[in-house]
Amino acid sequence: MESAPAQHKARSLQISVVTETYPPEINGVALTVERMVEGLKRRQHRLQLIRPKQGEFDRPGKVDEHLELILQGGIPIPNYDGLKMGLPARKALLRLWLEKRPDIVHISTEGPLGWSALSAAKKLGIPVSSEFHTNFHNYSKHYGIGWLRRPIIGYLKKFHNKADCTIVSTSEMEKTLENLGIKKLVVVPRGVDSRRFDPVKRSAELRRAWGVGLAQPVCMYVGRLAPEKNLDLLVRAVERMRAIQPGLKCVLVGDGPERKSLEERHPEFLFAGMRTGEDLAVHYASADIFLFPSLTETFGNVVVEAMASGLAVVAFDYAAASQHMKHRDNGLLAHVGNSSEFVRMAVDLVNDPPSIVDLGRRARQSVLSLDLENVSKRIEAVFMNAVGGIEYAAH
Repeated sequence: MESAPAQHKARSLQISVVTETYPPEINGVALTVERMVEGLKRRQHRLQLIRPKQGEFDRPGKVDEHLELILQGGIPIPNYDGLKMGLPARKALLRLWLEKRPDIVHISTEGPLGWSALSAAKKLGIPVSSEFHTNFHNYSKHYGIGWLRRPIIGYLKKFHNKADCTIVSTSEMEKTLENLGIKKLVVVPRGVDSRRFDPVKRSAELRRAWGVGLAQPVCMYVGRLAPEKNLDLLVRAVERMRAIQPGLKCVLVGDGPERKSLEERHPEFLFAGMRTGEDLAVHYASADIFLFPSLTETFGNVVVEAMASGLAVVAFDYAAASQHMKHRDNGLLAHVGNSSEFVRMAVDLVNDPPSIVDLGRRARQSVLSLDLENVSKRIEAVFMNAVGGIEYAAH
C-alpha cells in the first residue's frame, strides 16, 4: 500500500486528460472524469481534454480559459449504445505534446486511445497518472468471453504499471489490484454533490405519475440495464417485496441491452430510461428504497447519490457501499455474493416503514462530508507529487 501523497503548495499545472468517454455520454466513468476536470479548473489548472469525437456537431477548440478540447477518432463499442472506443493516435499526440507539452498526462481509460497516450507520454518523458474505473476482467464472463479474462488482466497490469501512479477509489480496490500485480496505487475516495442529490427534491407530482400515493413505497435501481449488473437478483428481490407489499412500485432508471427483455417479462416495473442532472436528482429523491445488486463495480457512484438523496440502500458489502455504509446504521449490507441475504434484507425493509425513513435520514447525514472540493484537492496533490518526481513511501 502506498502512503497518501504529500501536500504541496499548489501551482498551476498544464494537464492533459485522456478519456474515451465524457458527458453528454451517460455512465459512471464519464461523470467521474467530468467532476475531476471541473474541480481542477476551479483550482486554476489548465487542461487539454482529449477524447473521441462523439458526433458530427462535436467541435475541438477552446471551451473556456482553462479548458481546450482535442478530438480524436473513435468507433462504436458493441452493446454500449452511444459510446465509442478511441482509435490509436500516438503520432497525433506526439505532435500535440511536442508543440504544447503538458506537465502531466492523466489517462482515465485503458482503450487504444489511452494506450497511445501512455506510449507517447513515455517517449517524451512526461509524467503519467492513470485511473482504474472498470472491472473489464470481471465483465468478460457476462458477455460470453470469459476465456479472455486472463489476457485482459495481463493487459491491465502492463498498462497501469507503465504509469507513474494509478488512482483507485477504495482501499478494497487497491488490495484487489495489488493481488493482480498492479503497483504504485493511490487511493482517492470519490465525492458526491449533496446539493444536487437532496431529499428536498422529492416530487409528489412525479410519484403521482408513477401511480403511487404518499404512503406507498417505491424502490429504485439506477444504472445500466446489462448482464453484468446482476439484475436477476433485483427482480427476485422486488417480486418477494411485492408479495408482502402489493402496492410497491419498482422504478428502473437507465438503459442498456437488457431493457427490452425486462420490459417484456416485467410490465409491472416502471422504466424511466436515462435521466441526468436535476431530473435524475428528482427521481432519486422521489423513491424510498434503493436496491443495488451489482457485484462488478469499482466504486458505484449511484450508491452515494442514493444515500445523499435520503434513500434506504440495500447493497452488497463492497465498493462504495462497504466504504460509506454501516450495516443497520445508515443502510443494509449483505455479505458479498449472498443473494438470499440480499433478498431477505430487502423484504424485511419494505415491511418496516420507520426503518426506511430512519436509514434514509442517516444515509444522507453520513455522506455530507464527501465534498467534491476535497476530492479535487486530493487529485491535485497526486499530480503535484508525480510532476515533482516524489516517490511514494510504502507503509
